[in-house]
Amino acid sequence: MTKGEVKERVEHLKKLINKYRYSRLVLNKELISPEAEDALKKELFDLEQKFSDLVTPDSPTQRVAGKPLARFKRVRHETPMLSFNDAFSEDDMRDWLKRLSNFLGRKTEGPFYAELKFDGLSIELVYEDGVFVEGATRGDGQIGEDVTQNLKTIEAIPLRLESVDYKIKVPKHLVVRGEVLMTKKEFLLANKEQARKGEKEFANPRNMAAGSIRQLNPKITASRRLTTNEYDIVAGFDVAKHSEEHEILHKLGFKTNHETKLCKNLEEVFAFRTYWAKHREKLDFEIDGVVVVLDDNKLFDAAGVIGKAPRAAIAYKFSPREATTVVEGIKVQVGRTGVLTPVAVMRPVGVGGITITHATLHNADEIERLGLKIGDTVVISRAGDVIPQVTKVLKELRTGKEKEFHMPKTCPVDGSKVVRDGVAYRCSNRYCGARLRESLKHFVSRPAFDIQGLGPKIIDRFLDEGLISDAADLFALRSGDIAALERFGEKSAENLISEIAGKKQILLAKFIYALGILHTGEETALLLAEYAARKRHIQTPNDLLNVFQNITEEELQEIPDIGPKVSASIAGWFRAKSNTELLKKLSRVEIRIVHDRIAKGSGKLKGLSFVITGTLRAMAREEAKEKIRTLGGDVSESVSKKTSYVVAGSEPGSKLAKAKALGVKVIDEREFLSMIK
Repeated sequence: MTKGEVKERVEHLKKLINKYRYSRLVLNKELISPEAEDALKKELFDLEQKFSDLVTPDSPTQRVAGKPLARFKRVRHETPMLSFNDAFSEDDMRDWLKRLSNFLGRKTEGPFYAELKFDGLSIELVYEDGVFVEGATRGDGQIGEDVTQNLKTIEAIPLRLESVDYKIKVPKHLVVRGEVLMTKKEFLLANKEQARKGEKEFANPRNMAAGSIRQLNPKITASRRLTTNEYDIVAGFDVAKHSEEHEILHKLGFKTNHETKLCKNLEEVFAFRTYWAKHREKLDFEIDGVVVVLDDNKLFDAAGVIGKAPRAAIAYKFSPREATTVVEGIKVQVGRTGVLTPVAVMRPVGVGGITITHATLHNADEIERLGLKIGDTVVISRAGDVIPQVTKVLKELRTGKEKEFHMPKTCPVDGSKVVRDGVAYRCSNRYCGARLRESLKHFVSRPAFDIQGLGPKIIDRFLDEGLISDAADLFALRSGDIAALERFGEKSAENLISEIAGKKQILLAKFIYALGILHTGEETALLLAEYAARKRHIQTPNDLLNVFQNITEEELQEIPDIGPKVSASIAGWFRAKSNTELLKKLSRVEIRIVHDRIAKGSGKLKGLSFVITGTLRAMAREEAKEKIRTLGGDVSESVSKKTSYVVAGSEPGSKLAKAKALGVKVIDEREFLSMIK
């Protein structure tokens, strides 16, 4: 983006984030999920990091939250209640540590205190002579709401402090901070009660906890069975290390979390975060990441504040289940039943632990319901680890350059007329989807690209989910696109992507065979490969297209063993627009043609022709064929008087009987291996 476009994007982001924050914190109405809001905030933060002159005092990154609710008494905090900047990856964490080290003028490697980041409502508790006198919400960081009476209903908050350690004396004035929480179990029970009363249910425990604390009637708050977790001492103790604050709070009678770890370095932080990303469902509470704090309080204080966040602490969040990205295009895929599915092609975004580039839009009605245009910023959701969905269009971020999308009138696969069938659009050629499916199965088969692990069921799944519409799309897939599918894990997705990527180089004859041209088997493909190689050096599918696109049937019939029927099929295939587009697309996804090291017609098997029947134990049949060709021999699928040898493996077919009838010499696998040794 140009500097002007960045500035425009920053202004749009600031206005939208402020709108969402005001609605959530002041009106107690959530218009967008916290995860999606975090994604917008992270985008704004990153843009401001790159263009520091665009940072203004009114930016959402320079303040904590919105205005306090008017119905509660306003309370000024003794020191500002800060929030944390977010990190989502190991690279983000390393960048944070580098910035911290640069600011402090010394290399900082730890130790760090890592603790769970509870998804609750931040509070501040004030004690005078050991008695709880005031409790407040964060508000805008400077001024919060006085919710003392509501907080008194929470048994986890001690009304009078009594130290269980004689070494720790209760100070005259103490200020601590923590969060109000609701367990998952209590959340379900409370929502059942809301439903029984016919009242609106809450979306998550955090919203219910926040709504409960903001009740004017303390009895309602008491009925919600809230709890707290305290983690910070603001005044009352001079403590050298942040980890010691947790010990003091615990001994004073506050409820603290014990799932913490003093980490020597970032590697231990990464391990801590990874563990809880995998095990968070076992907790009674919702967490959305871990908080990482420089344990040395003197260094922490020396690092100061950046914007409205401490420089020496960061929220290392789990991969969000919702995020924002830009729809860069919409392509239409044809499923195995011929149904056309619009698919959003997006700027890569991490959602639920994977990076995705595609999301199904289901049908034209769904696009209309969302009001989606190409170029829109959207919210992507992956709730429950299912297929990523576009759930919301952020129309406020439009620049006027967005484009309307319309379903095609002709099928992108075979050019047939598209017809409306209920909410679905379908290719009028009822065989279209089935033919596409079969062509893809042929393309990945062993004699062709030989992509292991990509069987018929997976091809069907890719077609049904709109991930592919032709063979070239296979090579554009990312592991995240596959990992999002049910029963696919990240490892299996990565393995399949690695297998596909490893097959981008292919012998010319195998490539021609993979195209699935009617009447063109392996031997004909080999003849065409030899012809093309004589015409020009073939390195890409485009090179092959240049050889055959304008070839006549008469020219093709000059190639030995190619008659009128076969030549008509080949010439017709290379003239079809959909096929020429496929070859160009295969070139764009970097399919490269390689050639046999030993030229045809040389080697110890020169002048000999072979037919293989049955199963070979020492090697696959395709491997045996390639070996014969490499050594100068020919391979045929049918037995004739011109056949030199029939290689008979276990359970040979009818070709063996025909060979005997024609007097063709039959050899077993042992003799064959001796010939090619």
